[in-house]
Amino acid sequence: MDHPDQGAQAVALFDERPFFEKALQHGVRHGMLVPDKLAAMCQEAPKGMVQIARYFGTEYLRPDLELARTRLVNLVSLYLEHSSGGDLDLAAQSLRDHSLLSRSKGGSDMLKALIVMPQSSHFGMQEQRTFEDKHIPLLAKWSLRGLPEYQAEHAARSHATTLVEAATWMAAQLGLDADDLEDAGKDAEAVLRTALLVRACRRSAMPGWPAFEKMVLGLRRKYQEPAQVPLVLPRDLPAAFVDVLQSVQASVVQDLPRILDGKLAVRKLFDQTPAFLGRYFWSEDALAEVEHFERSNSALWDKATEGHGDDSSLLTLFLRIATGGRHATLLSGKTAASLVRKIQKSGLDAELPRQFIQQHAPVALRSDYLQLWNAFIAEAEPVLRSDQVHAGADALALLRRECNIAA
Repeated sequence: MDHPDQGAQAVALFDERPFFEKALQHGVRHGMLVPDKLAAMCQEAPKGMVQIARYFGTEYLRPDLELARTRLVNLVSLYLEHSSGGDLDLAAQSLRDHSLLSRSKGGSDMLKALIVMPQSSHFGMQEQRTFEDKHIPLLAKWSLRGLPEYQAEHAARSHATTLVEAATWMAAQLGLDADDLEDAGKDAEAVLRTALLVRACRRSAMPGWPAFEKMVLGLRRKYQEPAQVPLVLPRDLPAAFVDVLQSVQASVVQDLPRILDGKLAVRKLFDQTPAFLGRYFWSEDALAEVEHFERSNSALWDKATEGHGDDSSLLTLFLRIATGGRHATLLSGKTAASLVRKIQKSGLDAELPRQFIQQHAPVALRSDYLQLWNAFIAEAEPVLRSDQVHAGADALALLRRECNIAA
């Protein structure tokens, strides 16, 4: 035969009454809620119903008043169950020591605070954390929901809040303030992942794209194995942020094999691979990227042209590019003869020099250089490709006239 307490527990498990009703009956049964207190509550309840009906609609319609009664009971239940941790003694004491309307307001304040908490860890979706009239329809929905739904939503929003606060703190250590993060409109986890990589590289500032790319290339040169990368949390990290940082740290560890893969271009991995889109953060500074792009192009162009800008040197370089040869602005006679034979046998790709000019030549001179190459190739290609008896000699004569051929 079951013990009486076991039967009571089984009944309790299936007790679907509002928590307010359970606490009320418990308080009466154990002498905590005396008749005078119950009478006061009976006077308060109609006032509270009218206030709630007016707030969400009108107090003049019976359906609104009935819904207000449900909301009143639910708000009181929400506050009592949450504040007491489900302890009926504590809940009954709360009803004894405070007014019914104060318990209803406590439930309403809980929901208002929940509604203005961030739903997302994305900096572009953060709103001012103040309850306003526009939130009333949401409050109307939440005022009819129970504690389990509140707890689940609060846990999710608390996690998003902590991520945002942790990202703000980490970014501030690296010279980026909250306004910068809001302007960037990226996810907090992306900010945290990049901050961990920045620390691993012993850098002191959050990067723009050029610095981010350089940072990743530096990691690839220095570390061959993911386990070698020192992904450590700051020693002065606030305790409230430790759990979320450890979770983000684990996600970076999972990414490291691809991050360290030298076969993957950095831009392609982080800005064109679906799984990595938006996963890491860099400041969007268009001017800095243009300057970096132009500096990189200028360096490549200067290296290829060896500082020469005359037509003969450029045409020599372009012809070498068209035949897949090493960049050079001067050819020996022997190399020139070999180049002619190669063109007669395999041809050349006139498009390659055009691509090189478009990608690397100084912007102001690209049009002139394209015109120079196009005019040359229109005249030279028939001669260079000719298979007539004296074609080789004619082709060499043309190159000596237009290009740089050592005597």
